[in-house]
Amino acid sequence: MSDQLLDIYHTLHARFGPQHWWPGDTPFEIMVGAVLTQNTNWANVSRAIANLKEAGLLTLEELVDLPADILACHIRPAGYYNLKANRLKNLLALIGQYENGLDGLFAEDTGALRELLLSVRGIGPETADSILLYAAGRPVFVVDAYTHRVLARHALIPEEADYYEIQECFLDQLPADAALFNEYHALLVRLGKEFCKKGKPLCSVCPLAGSEVI
Repeated sequence: MSDQLLDIYHTLHARFGPQHWWPGDTPFEIMVGAVLTQNTNWANVSRAIANLKEAGLLTLEELVDLPADILACHIRPAGYYNLKANRLKNLLALIGQYENGLDGLFAEDTGALRELLLSVRGIGPETADSILLYAAGRPVFVVDAYTHRVLARHALIPEEADYYEIQECFLDQLPADAALFNEYHALLVRLGKEFCKKGKPLCSVCPLAGSEVI
């Protein structure tokens, strides 16, 4: 499977090029975006992030003191804004347990950091791993619906495979390289959005069509 996974990566990279993902000026902004992107698209998240930036609120110090209801108003474009405001507050509370703030949290080893993130109410495996990979630069693979769809359709995983089974495919078969995992995940998202669609996949024009990974 290692060769097949690498073939997919190289084929997609040759077709799409670098994806420059995750967009964000700071690790903290990436963390906020990881929560806001739950159950919505990035265009909506971008609007919410822009609202926070325009109000001068996209810092740990500002958001810690901001009431949840006011935060919810600013992130309204991201949808589920009351729920997400509370989830962000929960995440901020975790960071606040460290004297050095985010630097202190990120000083934890990867396993401990992941468990801490998962202990936050409203933070599941995908969000936790997005923070680990994109904000903290740890070599973990983020699994989402696009990843599952692409691998299942190419018979690399069973349809019923769960999050951790899919993640292990990448962690066991590929080098533990954060940059590789970053780019690979972004390329799978691009493929899923443009070709390997949920309803009507465009298989005949897919970048993987006719390749050895089929």
